[in-house]
Order: sequence, then C-alpha cells, then structure tokens
Amino acid sequence: MGVLEGALTYANLLALLALGLTLTYITTGVPNFAHGSFAVIGSYLAYTLYVGLGLNPYLALIPAPITGGLFGIAVYLLTLKPLIRKGASVDMLMMATLAVDIILYGLLGAYSDVISSAFKRNASKFVFTNADFAVSGIPGRLVVSSLLVVATLVALYILLYRTKFGTALRASMENPALAEAMGIDVERTRLFSWFLAAALAGMVGAVLPFLQETVPGTGGFIIVSVFAASIVGGLKNISGGLIGGYIIGLSESLVTFGLSDVLGTGILVYGKVVSLMIMIAVLLLMPEGITGTKVWRRLMR
Repeated sequence: MGVLEGALTYANLLALLALGLTLTYITTGVPNFAHGSFAVIGSYLAYTLYVGLGLNPYLALIPAPITGGLFGIAVYLLTLKPLIRKGASVDMLMMATLAVDIILYGLLGAYSDVISSAFKRNASKFVFTNADFAVSGIPGRLVVSSLLVVATLVALYILLYRTKFGTALRASMENPALAEAMGIDVERTRLFSWFLAAALAGMVGAVLPFLQETVPGTGGFIIVSVFAASIVGGLKNISGGLIGGYIIGLSESLVTFGLSDVLGTGILVYGKVVSLMIMIAVLLLMPEGITGTKVWRRLMR
C-alpha cells in the first residue's frame, strides 16, 4: 500500500503540473522551463507558514496558488510579452524561461538562507511527513492531492464550457488569429493562462513536501517528469497533460520500485530515466502524443 499510495500521490501532483505546462504551451507556444520552480515557490510558502507561524502546511493551499499565479503573471508581462512583441522566436522564448528558472533558483536559495537564519531551522531541505494526517489509514497527501485533481477538473470544465470567458479562451487556444479577428482579447487569455498554470504549480508545491524532500533546486529536477508527461499526453491538448501525468507518474514510481528488487535500491535515484524512455518511445510511435492519435480522436467523438 505504501508504494502504491506514494505512486498515486506523485501521479496526482504530476498530472496537475503537466496540465498547467500544457495550458501555457497551447496559448503561447512556449515550453516553460520555470514551471517547476513555480511549484517550489508554493513549497517555501508552506514551509514559512509551518516554521514561522506554526500552521499546518496544508493551509498554504489557500495563498500558494495566488502567490504562484502572481509570479506567472510577472514572468509573462516582464519577460515573455516584451520578447513576443519584438518577434522573438520560440527558441528565444524557451531560453528566456530557462533564464527565469535559474533566477528563481537563486532567489529560492537566498530565501532559504533568510528563513534558516530567522527561524533557526534548516530551510535548504525539508519535508512535511510529520505534519501529515490520515483518514482510515490513508495518508492525507493522497486524499488531498486526489481532491485537488477532482476540484481542478470540475472548475476547468465549468470555466471552459459554462462561461463566456471560457469560450473565448478555447477559441484563442484553437486559432489565435481567428479569435483576434472576431474581437476576442487574445492577450487577456494568454495572461490568464499563465496565471492559472502558475497557480496550479503553486498549489502542487504546497503538497509536494509531504511526499518528498524539497530543496531550492527541486523545480529543475521535477521539470523533467513534467515535460515528459506533457509530451506523452500531447502538448496540443489540455487533457493530454492529465493523461500523461498519470502514465509518467505511475510508471516512474512503480517501474523503478520493481527494478529495485532486482538491481538494488540504488536504482531508485534513476527514476527519471523511466520517464525519458517512455517519452522517447511515444515520440517515435506517436509524435503528437496519445491525444494526437486517430484512436484517441475516435474515442472522443
């Protein structure tokens, strides 16, 4: 149960992260390398509430999405929008997000030093396992992460299919030029997508330390799996991030654990290799991801 529970929790969190990454890619065409660091911002906010105010880290699920979303808006407005206006290529925009990720890594490292000094607690690495709860023997991290997935899907469905703004957002994702010609404020939808994606990352970050040790560089480590999940699911379909998240999350955890019985526990540190191998296989067989295949399109009819 312990291994399966951890795998499901990880898959839930990875699916939410991949969902956000896919959303920003669809709306702006930019692979965001800083997406993982947005999550770590949420983690450090939760840690601050935990050691600074003595609050349960789960309470960070309220401010973490807002904080992450604001960082997403700032990155888009201060970095990507000016470059897009100047006609920057996708490669340049991608490198810009990589530069932002490095900057955020440095800022998180500096912040961890400040927190360590202020509260006399080591903030360079931390976990929340001792602060977790259980429901009928089921760890709170699995319960909370599962509820977050369900709540996110319901909210997205209502937003995209039950509101006028959602209709405009879908139109902007499908054909930005046509949407703009019809009077839709495409720039507004892009800004919202960056807020929403970073908000989802911040929310995930508040739960992530309940599952694994978190450090300032965790974002750079987890982004490998996030990209793999988005690519496997299909970068041109929002549901692809969710599907890819569960495929990569469960495979990375369960396959690595299974191999550890044969090759020893040392193999556990190479879990990302599983993600990359699956990603390469999907790219060779299904270049547009699972949601880009004819079989998937027929199922969705």
